[in-house]
Amino acid sequence: MERRRFFGRAAVAGSVGAAALASPAVRAQPAVRWRMSTAWPKSLDNMYGSAELLCKRVGEMSGGRFEIRAFPSGEIVPPAQNMDSVSNGTVECNHVLATFHLGKNSAVAFDTGLSFGLSARQHNAWVLHGGGMALLRKLYAQYGIVNFTSGNVGVQMGGWFRKEIKSVADLNGLKMRIGGIGGMVLSKLGALPQQIPAGDIYPSLEKGAIDAAEWIGPYDDQKLGLNKVAPFYYSPGWWEGSASITTMVNEKAWAALTPEFKAIFEAACHEQTLSMLARYDATNPGALKQLIAGGAKVSYFPKDVMDASYKTSQEVWKELSAKNPDFAAILPHWQTFQREQVQWFRVAEDALDSYTSSAVTRR
Repeated sequence: MERRRFFGRAAVAGSVGAAALASPAVRAQPAVRWRMSTAWPKSLDNMYGSAELLCKRVGEMSGGRFEIRAFPSGEIVPPAQNMDSVSNGTVECNHVLATFHLGKNSAVAFDTGLSFGLSARQHNAWVLHGGGMALLRKLYAQYGIVNFTSGNVGVQMGGWFRKEIKSVADLNGLKMRIGGIGGMVLSKLGALPQQIPAGDIYPSLEKGAIDAAEWIGPYDDQKLGLNKVAPFYYSPGWWEGSASITTMVNEKAWAALTPEFKAIFEAACHEQTLSMLARYDATNPGALKQLIAGGAKVSYFPKDVMDASYKTSQEVWKELSAKNPDFAAILPHWQTFQREQVQWFRVAEDALDSYTSSAVTRR
């Protein structure tokens, strides 16, 4: 009995403590309850975990007055309908890679990342201070959505292959689990892109239904055990310079929030943009070591594969611009920003990284 009383008092104290963290203005607001659909199974603790942490932080900063509940992929909304469900108000918000919805509008690729595109830092610079957010907000406004950057996985690996890739000719007829811009590029190089959910990748590789698959990187790939059926692990994942996570919010739901709740939500998104990338940077090295110990054979894509992929990427962008005025409107701005970033990073970042990587490896 005393134990139950203790935990009851502790729970009350905890809720009071959380409420005390919020300002008087926030505590005076009517309570808000939202639902967040996600594109991730619970097993992806960095991805789904980041969505949960975003929701938790909103609750903490609002003293429990603004509550968001995250749901795993498919639990309340089919993965392919995450964008539509926010647009029509079925849910108030989501947590996705925008490129999952290229079929809706190819220009959403700029919100996630393009092949040979901006790094995580460069993408955030473009969105937050380089004019990118205004362009993206105009794009999403067509669907009654307000977008927020809420994470990034960084540069991904190039995927798992059942056989070695020695030249661009080896891509011809290759059945690979990949979507988005990368799938478009590989298709023009002779590969056969496949859309397969995470849970089906291992059995598809094991049975030979596909020859290769990309997922994210060592930490998440290790959970799928792909090194056991496709030992050749290639780098880099050129199809996205980095993969930025988007939280789409229903426009009417957003407009109904008080200024205080809007500020809290934006702060939580910014926090996860930093935190998710930090978690991947912290967890990928150890996972890569374990994968190699388990038989993974890490290699870099041959230069002719990289060259062909880069050239074909430019062709795909031109084709998408010709078909989609939204893509055509954003591309020149994005390209100009990338050129400026490359020039700056080459002067300082790249020079130091190149030397330090060599020096640390030698010591």
